[in-house]
Amino acid sequence: MSGVLGERPDESVWGKSRGLDPGLPPYPLVRHLLDAAAMALHLWDVYLSGNQRRSIAEGMGLAGEPDKARAVVGLCAGLHDIGKLSGFQFCSRHGAENLGAPLSEDRARMGGERLGHDVAGMRAAADVLAVLGFDADGETVAAKRVAEIIGGHHGRFHRDEGGSGSAFLGGPAWARQRSAHASAVFDLLGSPAAPESFKAAPAVLVTGIVVLADWLVSQEGYLRRRQKALEPSLEAHFAQSQADVAGLLTDAGLVPVGLRRAGFAETYGIDGEPNPLQRSVMEELPTAVGAGGGGGILLVTAAPGDGKSETALEAERVLSAVFGTRGFAFLLPTMATSDQMYGRVAGALLRQAGRDAGLTLVHSMAWLNSAYADVSLSAGESVVTCDGDEGQAGRQRAEADMRPRQWLRGPKRPLLAQFAVGTVDQALMSVLPVRHNMLRLLALTGKTFIVDEAHAYDPYMQVLLGRLLNWLGAFGVPVVLLSATLPASVSDRLIKEYLQGAGHDQRLLAKKSFPAPYPGWLYVDGTTGHSTEMSPARRQEQADERSMGLEVRVESVVHGGGGARDRLAVVERLVEPAALGEGGSVLVVCNTVGDAQETYQRLRERFDDRSHEQGGIVQLLHARFPGDVREARTREVTEGLGRSGPRPVRRIVVATQVVEQSLDLDADMVISDLAPLALLLQRAGRCWRHENWWARHGFPDGRGRPGWARAPRLVVLDPLADGRGVPRQWGEVYSEFLLRATSAKLAGLADGVISIPEDVQGLVESVHGTGANSFDWDNPGGRQEAAWNAHHGKELAERGQAGLIAVYRARSVRGLHNLHSLPGEEDEWAVATRLGADSVRLLCAYVQEDGRRTLDPAGDEPVPDPEAGAIVAVAAVRAVMRRTIPVRGSWLPTEDREVCSTPQSWAEHPMLSGVRVLYQPVRGGVAGPVVVGGRTLHVDVDLGLVRN
Repeated sequence: MSGVLGERPDESVWGKSRGLDPGLPPYPLVRHLLDAAAMALHLWDVYLSGNQRRSIAEGMGLAGEPDKARAVVGLCAGLHDIGKLSGFQFCSRHGAENLGAPLSEDRARMGGERLGHDVAGMRAAADVLAVLGFDADGETVAAKRVAEIIGGHHGRFHRDEGGSGSAFLGGPAWARQRSAHASAVFDLLGSPAAPESFKAAPAVLVTGIVVLADWLVSQEGYLRRRQKALEPSLEAHFAQSQADVAGLLTDAGLVPVGLRRAGFAETYGIDGEPNPLQRSVMEELPTAVGAGGGGGILLVTAAPGDGKSETALEAERVLSAVFGTRGFAFLLPTMATSDQMYGRVAGALLRQAGRDAGLTLVHSMAWLNSAYADVSLSAGESVVTCDGDEGQAGRQRAEADMRPRQWLRGPKRPLLAQFAVGTVDQALMSVLPVRHNMLRLLALTGKTFIVDEAHAYDPYMQVLLGRLLNWLGAFGVPVVLLSATLPASVSDRLIKEYLQGAGHDQRLLAKKSFPAPYPGWLYVDGTTGHSTEMSPARRQEQADERSMGLEVRVESVVHGGGGARDRLAVVERLVEPAALGEGGSVLVVCNTVGDAQETYQRLRERFDDRSHEQGGIVQLLHARFPGDVREARTREVTEGLGRSGPRPVRRIVVATQVVEQSLDLDADMVISDLAPLALLLQRAGRCWRHENWWARHGFPDGRGRPGWARAPRLVVLDPLADGRGVPRQWGEVYSEFLLRATSAKLAGLADGVISIPEDVQGLVESVHGTGANSFDWDNPGGRQEAAWNAHHGKELAERGQAGLIAVYRARSVRGLHNLHSLPGEEDEWAVATRLGADSVRLLCAYVQEDGRRTLDPAGDEPVPDPEAGAIVAVAAVRAVMRRTIPVRGSWLPTEDREVCSTPQSWAEHPMLSGVRVLYQPVRGGVAGPVVVGGRTLHVDVDLGLVRN
């Protein structure tokens, strides 16, 4: 095939070399470009959702002409590596040796400057695209955007400073070859016409397509097969590439699967009918959504235990059908809640013939979940990425072990699956200036986006979530927000961010409000901004079905003071009917791990000296257990206090905040340390959670509530009563202002009863709403006013910090480099989605008396530390990581680094390199503590990690 001025692409110019057969010439660049173009076309046809295709076409000014937009996307992928026609060719000895004349003659002159081939391609793009008829003038013309896309295909956008005069790009012969390569791709794609415009936000999605296409056709096995038998012509090669891409996409698990839409009970494995809230979404939401258009956002509000998760999945059925999204992302606040939801979603998919659907668990420790077998972590084929030009020291670790055959569990890719369940942090990365944020946006914009426990995020995360909703609104992505205790001011702000992304004027939105019914749902159309509520009749049905009078008793307590008001003595007195009387279940929720450990020990001493592991009636659950122990304990607790039973005759669970969200627990009584009111209501949601269900279908084992549990009861242990201060050990776990406001509100409760759901939203607003943040000008120096100042100042600082670090709003982006505007090379571990989340993973290992270092106190499992040059086996990595515990980085100061040093063989491992190891000395079969940062640390089998 002849290119520009009759010059053919020189196939000695290589595109892939590393990992291929060294006895053959490297893989020609022009063929790799054609492979990527073919895959991009197939992604458009098969992987992209209707709203994504529509957004890209409209962004190019090609609304109603999707085929033309498709061809431009193929061209962007087909030009992504054009920058390899540069000094890059000399990065590989094997590649350089095969390079033909006259290109090889320029080596000395081109070696004086060093550029990444992504930047080189961006700089050369204007001249190349001019040959193809793409105008280079104007702010949003296609040539500029395509250049930015080429520059961003390695995951980071660069400022396009123009100019192709760099020595690294070579002389006229190199320029002619760049044009010849581009012309070959251009011709085989049918000579796509340059669009008149190319807006920034859709160009971000196109970059994600280019990245994904490049990765898929760069799998080592595929390249080696093509390398061995190159087709005689580029036309034949492109035809073969088009035939191959379907299999590559299928093998990657990225082909969307249609589900058999089963009935409600069958889908969720529930013996019963949908409740009024769920029926309303199934029957009334379709009318509110109508024919669709520019997306929409649905807010579902209901008390804990009202089936909001199933409501969201039913809403997804409606929204995906209208807006053309494929699958969903179900995001939650913690890894523990994500693990629980993953199992529920997996069951629902299987019951709808979704066995072949791509479903991933998306959080940093997902691969340790018991649902993921060792085979899923085995080393698959590597991806032949770059061959030297991006190999700065320390960067290799980020992309290590990319497993094409386990695509959906490889780095940065789980969100690409049709169905994804995980922590919201993984989604928030898409609006932070980290590498491959465009790939995350591509993954999210093709799905219905569901956020559970929307109330659980601090002001910093709320701003990031709002920024993400802004981008989703720009692409018409349907969104579902779920909450039991979300202040109206926060929900209003999130809805407006979405609508602003959808194109609504910020000044006009400021004059509107979107109050949500409680319980119920509110749907706001992305195009019109029109809102629709759940019908009053169904709202009343839901309120009646879930109606409950929660008795609230406040106990004034003293921490460590002794006497009848001593906190531990009060807890002991409260649980005695369950522990020694006729039995029952009590959940005790503590604000700190230390308090939970102390409470558990006291209750064991008093009622049952058997440990949790020995089957004692007192159980302990918190976040500072080794990962495998925590997973097992979470399962035991949820099985013992779950809906289906069997229920133990006596059970006292002492826990921390890990039980607040999404864990399906039912206790006869909940005892809680004082916490902000919204969180107390969340904790109270674990009290009599399944009462209505059991009243209709019978209690597990035929045994009802104990006689002492005449009504659902929340007992709050209040240390602030009588004017005392916040316990020192609580530190800054919660805002003093919120604690004092909650204490005052509880003291003023009429009859000591909260009517659920009628009173919930009003109580939340009274403490957490904008009206609660009032300043007492008559007493400006009072304790409450000082607490308010500190609380308000902290919130403002958090919002401001998030606003500084988040990428621009979708419609404010002019150049794509705005998505990576901060200096440096930020990656996931460098930019936080949560303030104060400076945690590290700590492995508590053991030093035996003979000096051996082991993973267990008995000395049977040595700490894996292979010899130099060897890799740590997958099973060994799992054995280590499953034992790690997240702790604050400040617990392990740099001056004590030697105490917590890791084996040298772990230094470059993508998982193990960040682990700190605490070596506990074993003497006489007993492990002793280690002094770190002036405190002692040790793992107790029963208590977890103890810090004194």
